[in-house]
Amino acid sequence: MFLHSPSARSPVVTGIGDPVDGEAPETPWSGDGVGCVYSLAVVKSMSAGVRSGSAGSLETPWLNLTSAPLGICPSGASACEGFSVSSKAIVGEKVGMTQVWDDQNRAIAVTVVRFTPARVVQLKTPDVDGYSALQVTYGTRQARTLTKPVAGHYAKADVDPGRRLVELRIDDTAAYTVGQELAADILVAGDKVDVTAVSKGKGFAGGMKRHNFKGQGASHGNHKHHRAPGSIGACATPARVFKGTRMAGQMGDQRVTTLNLEVVQADAERSLVLLKGAVPGPRGGVVLIRDAIKGGK
Repeated sequence: MFLHSPSARSPVVTGIGDPVDGEAPETPWSGDGVGCVYSLAVVKSMSAGVRSGSAGSLETPWLNLTSAPLGICPSGASACEGFSVSSKAIVGEKVGMTQVWDDQNRAIAVTVVRFTPARVVQLKTPDVDGYSALQVTYGTRQARTLTKPVAGHYAKADVDPGRRLVELRIDDTAAYTVGQELAADILVAGDKVDVTAVSKGKGFAGGMKRHNFKGQGASHGNHKHHRAPGSIGACATPARVFKGTRMAGQMGDQRVTTLNLEVVQADAERSLVLLKGAVPGPRGGVVLIRDAIKGGK
């Protein structure tokens, strides 16, 4: 893959492929006269709903796009449609898991998510903030418990204070207004969604639990080392432990996104949504739901 600028004489090789007779490859996006190409890692990240790229400048036509915030596309690019973020999103609370039966009497494990109507506090746009997002709040909170900056933020939007502020990244905020309420009726049965939450914290876990290591033998001379990780490979050279070596350590309590979960039922009257399969986090945890960034309806 190449990163090419119209002013450069030869393409810059990122390690994937070789130039053909010195010819510059076609660039899928061009904005303000600047050609930008996503690296393979960034494309994978965008497909996973993690982040997308940002625009380069005339002085720096190619950049390391892995640090760009979610939702930013090259300036003036019209071909970002294939890598766009969600068009609708909502925040809820995980209730727990149960099972329902479909038309063919098959049991389906579902996660129940309860929604309190969320109120839009702020609209973030690419012109002002560099990306599109909704800042929403839900629930109620006594105004006397707020700091003055946060209280002023709610007062400016003329919105009642909520339990917390949550940012929902979406493609375009033009269809929303400050003060608007978002309920569970934006989701319907059959929709594909991506669910983001903070996973359960497991504390300090060993290699077998954290990385699914096999462990050592249960007998034949093994003495009290059945769950030990064993050798980690480093000797007098390099005389250190390589970064990223899979070892025991803190497990869980991380932001996790589960992709392409199906909405089995959406009950707007009771503000409940049933999602097929498991959702990250404990019962009572905050859950962000967006329409699927890939493979969805």
